[in-house]
Amino acid sequence: MTNGLVFDIRRYSVHDGPGIRTTVFFKGCPMKCTWCHNPEGISPEQQEITRTRRLNGKSKNYQDAVGRLMTPAEVMADVIKDQIFYEESGGGVTFSGGEPLMQYEFLMSLLLLCRGRGLHTAVDTSGHAPPDQFNRVAENTDLMLYDLKTADAGKHSSFTGQDNSLIIANLEALDGAGPRVIIRIPLIPDFNCTVKDMEGLRDLISATEARVARIDLLPWHRLGNEKYKKLGMVPPATTEKVTDGEQTNMLKEVFTRSGYNVKIGG
Repeated sequence: MTNGLVFDIRRYSVHDGPGIRTTVFFKGCPMKCTWCHNPEGISPEQQEITRTRRLNGKSKNYQDAVGRLMTPAEVMADVIKDQIFYEESGGGVTFSGGEPLMQYEFLMSLLLLCRGRGLHTAVDTSGHAPPDQFNRVAENTDLMLYDLKTADAGKHSSFTGQDNSLIIANLEALDGAGPRVIIRIPLIPDFNCTVKDMEGLRDLISATEARVARIDLLPWHRLGNEKYKKLGMVPPATTEKVTDGEQTNMLKEVFTRSGYNVKIGG
């Protein structure tokens, strides 16, 4: 089995799918979203990060590695520790990133191991992956958390470093026989926080046969900026604006009027 590079395994997660879950964060992403709050997941290589700890009453900085090379068996050893909580809460395991499909063989090994143990699985994906790999992953997971940013190809390319043609094609390939899908849309001021942008995404989603169970609208936050500095990276030049409740509800109505179940926040 292929080994993989993981930058975090988070137990007792309740925001990455139903029930109590363990979220495994894969390193590496094909996109460079200007609002990314997990910059440690962008590079497919191991990195160093500056961390701080208290020692003898004083704060000391030290260098730590981001990214651990793990076997599928090592990941599963962590995952199965909480199997009883998954069973009692209707939870399971979520594979996130970064972009988990960038480590396709590693991801498939884990999905099949989880299926063998009867564990519910979710894959949090940008959809930017080779169609044959995407389709095989879709066939072997219970839920897809599908990230959509904008239907506008030019805007998508400018703000993420990739166009959205592959993302749209993979979404269109999902059908009624595929996994349940939760669409996740980050709300980024000065990028997609308009009714026109939401209508474009609604029309895109409505044109597919994907089993869309819910649409999550995720208001932007600034929590990732400090991580960039600790990784020796320059924080992206992004907006200081935030979406207010009235604006978020207006954007939500674009989808609720079309019959979609919508949640604000993950």
